[in-house]
Amino acid sequence: MAAPPILTLTDATLGFGGRPLLSGVSIAIGAGDRLCVVGRNGSGKSTLMKIMAGMVDLDSGERFVPPGRHVAYLPQDPDPSGFATLADFAAADLAPEDRWKAESAMDGLKVAHDASPATASGGEKRRAALARLLAAEADLMLLDEPTNHLDIQAIEWLEDHLASTRAAFALISHDRAFLTRLARATLWIDRGTVHRSPHGFDRFEDWRDKIWEEEDQQRHKLDRLIKQEAHWSVYGISARRTRNQGRLRKLSALRQERADQIRRSGAAAMAFESGSKSGKLVAEVKGVTKAFGNCRIVSDFSLRIARGERVALVGPNGAGKTTLLRILIGETQPDSGTVRIGTGLELAVFDQSRAALDPEKSLWETLTTDPALGVSGNSDQVTVRGRPKHVVGYLKDFLFDERQARGPVKALSGGEQARLLMARLMARPSNMLVLDEPTNDLDIETLDLLQEILGEYDGTVLLVSHDRDFLDRVATTTIAMEGDGEAVIYSGGWTDYLAQRGSKPDWLKTEDTVDRKPVTPKQVPAQVKAAAPSRKISFRQQKRLDELPGEIERLEGDISRLESLLANPDLYARDPGKFEKATAALSQRQTLLEKAEGEWLELEELADAANT
Repeated sequence: MAAPPILTLTDATLGFGGRPLLSGVSIAIGAGDRLCVVGRNGSGKSTLMKIMAGMVDLDSGERFVPPGRHVAYLPQDPDPSGFATLADFAAADLAPEDRWKAESAMDGLKVAHDASPATASGGEKRRAALARLLAAEADLMLLDEPTNHLDIQAIEWLEDHLASTRAAFALISHDRAFLTRLARATLWIDRGTVHRSPHGFDRFEDWRDKIWEEEDQQRHKLDRLIKQEAHWSVYGISARRTRNQGRLRKLSALRQERADQIRRSGAAAMAFESGSKSGKLVAEVKGVTKAFGNCRIVSDFSLRIARGERVALVGPNGAGKTTLLRILIGETQPDSGTVRIGTGLELAVFDQSRAALDPEKSLWETLTTDPALGVSGNSDQVTVRGRPKHVVGYLKDFLFDERQARGPVKALSGGEQARLLMARLMARPSNMLVLDEPTNDLDIETLDLLQEILGEYDGTVLLVSHDRDFLDRVATTTIAMEGDGEAVIYSGGWTDYLAQRGSKPDWLKTEDTVDRKPVTPKQVPAQVKAAAPSRKISFRQQKRLDELPGEIERLEGDISRLESLLANPDLYARDPGKFEKATAALSQRQTLLEKAEGEWLELEELADAANT
């Protein structure tokens, strides 16, 4: 006989004054379940977690946890005040003889045991709260963005811990690699409804698209039925109409059903406007050294960044990634060495602390009080890519509701705040993006769109991130900051870095596997140290190589159809406008085909060289 579920929600409904955020939700989570919770920012993911944790009262429905079962929740803003140290906070739920469990988790998550809650950062407090949750060994763990504020080593430690636990858990995360490894089933929140798939995150997008396709088909059928009934109501014989009030009531009901359907939110209308081109050289540093007391950030570091590069900085927390980032854009001066900044740079900076957002201001004020956007606090317009646009219309482009425009920033979820900051950045022209942990709190779909936008952006990108999948998709160059001033340059993204290095770096190893022998410059391949191109084809290049044959085939098909159209001798006389458009389209596709074939040949040669 199967064991009863650890937690059950039955017909759970919750709203905040308007349309229910969650409506008629029924969920059962059993022993060993490993769920990921996905959905747009603002769709109710964190709220659902709090309902499951018993922290939010339902408008209707029921939450049930059998006696003796323990459900634990990771809060977004834990409060360890009142404890002498973070270790005391993490071990608060344990007997003295079990304190080692909390301390072991703190070691894995790299939290200082003796750190004072009064001076600890928000990230340290969250890591201590995560250690407390893991040490409690609950039957069901509810983890809302557990990878935020973790470096890659800590993320991999957490992955290993969760992969080996016997407890059930539900995860909210923007980290694709994290979800792909751990999730065995998916809860998808879409317009107030929670769908459940028995498959993990790796199959989520195909499943979601199938549901949307079926929904579109049903909506199309409903639209056709309404059209038929409306035609009858207008053109039907009057005498018959008086005897068919039931049919009219049916038409009214159909229209109401259609009106009640909630349309899917489209993707945010995100686009970085490229400003005027910068010089070909964006930045060059030679022999740069920087230290804070006895802590060396970089030592004798040299790098040249050309226009259009995507440079990612990786390494453990505290390695100095943000400091090196600031050196590269001229905001921080090195102790020694030279820094040369290119000409004509227009920077747009995404700060992980979101210092540009005042939590007490409204979204409206946030977009209309920034002098860099060319608008005053009393304006109702934002200058977007050189053109005025109403504030509310611009907010809608980023999936904000009109009612949120006058609401405070502090009422937004973490992902919505990230989207608002993106809206500020994207309103202004730039040719260099500086992105310090941009992926925190973004939903998967917005993150995918951001990756696509960065791929099309004409300018240069400097990036700090712990998201391995994001690094693979975006970075063309990776600077690995491995500690004690050692910063090594590699071609490609995260996977390319590990492959070129040949062995796992010390900062990614657990304490019992660290090789204490220091890495010296002689141990690093000379061609890598000099930032010369690697013979190994990068993740992005391989992805592009895989895409090109299909793109070439589509262009050849377009060219064939256009040539057939233009071969008609009567086309010009019959429709000169159509002839001109077809001619222009043919010329454009021929140019694109030539470019695609050249790119394919270049990448194919690179792939062949890498395999020899």
